[in-house]
Amino acid sequence: MKNISEMTAGEASGVRYVLMDIDDTITRNGKLLLSSYNALWRLHDAGLKVIPVTGRPAGWCDLIAREWPVDGVVGENGAFVFWEEPRPESGGHVHGEGRAAEGGHAPRLPVLMAEYHPGAVRNNHPVLVRVRERALAEVPGLRDAKDQFARLFDIALDFAEEDPVLPLSAAEKVRAIAEEEGAVAKISSIHVNVWMGDYDKLSMAERFLGSRFGWRPECAGHGGGGGEVVFAGDSPNDEPMFARFPLSCAVANIRRYEGLIEELPGFVSTKEHGEGFAEIAGTILRMRGVYE
Repeated sequence: MKNISEMTAGEASGVRYVLMDIDDTITRNGKLLLSSYNALWRLHDAGLKVIPVTGRPAGWCDLIAREWPVDGVVGENGAFVFWEEPRPESGGHVHGEGRAAEGGHAPRLPVLMAEYHPGAVRNNHPVLVRVRERALAEVPGLRDAKDQFARLFDIALDFAEEDPVLPLSAAEKVRAIAEEEGAVAKISSIHVNVWMGDYDKLSMAERFLGSRFGWRPECAGHGGGGGEVVFAGDSPNDEPMFARFPLSCAVANIRRYEGLIEELPGFVSTKEHGEGFAEIAGTILRMRGVYE
């Protein structure tokens, strides 16, 4: 991994899309930092497409798509993507929608759109039920993630979001149980996410970039070019994204997981968590001629 300061102006100039994980990439101790949230706005205002790609649940992603300066959000490790589109012209005022604006007309509010991966399976699948029961019984201190109620397609088992914080060996045991039962499991910085279906963060991110923005796979940058996509992450469930995009980046706390990641990103920040993301975003913008 090269220091983020080594990204060149030529590499940054080709970037059109900035994708990022959420937990411990733009947050610290569960809080969204001012520096990283400002970075999202600065990227957005510079005309770049900003897309979180997260393991967080559908309930969170509904809010993120509506209230953050983003162009879409991939959730539950690739099970779906939510985004907003302008309301289509209807030819007149629709009664009862929105608040009345000056002159008595309602403002034109955006419409929340969703696409679900065709391989996504609801999280009441018998295999997932067995994985959860075994994991909770066999890994002392493990618990359901508190956001489980807001999930549609995966189960999230908490080993480090709240106390007691369990060692990575506990997360690895959960992953082994899931794989023994025939499920897919990925370790994030806080949860082990378990699901059925042949998808991940990368597959849905690529589907969305292509269908929504006309992105083509050859624009990923393999073969010597930097590519149009920057992805920023911090943990093993980001590895498909790291492997795909040459301009992938990590915040400095990725070093905790180096032994679990075969495909490391191209760049790493000097700072951890949200401050590291702000450092990555600031570098991209400066290399593009956008200054503080």
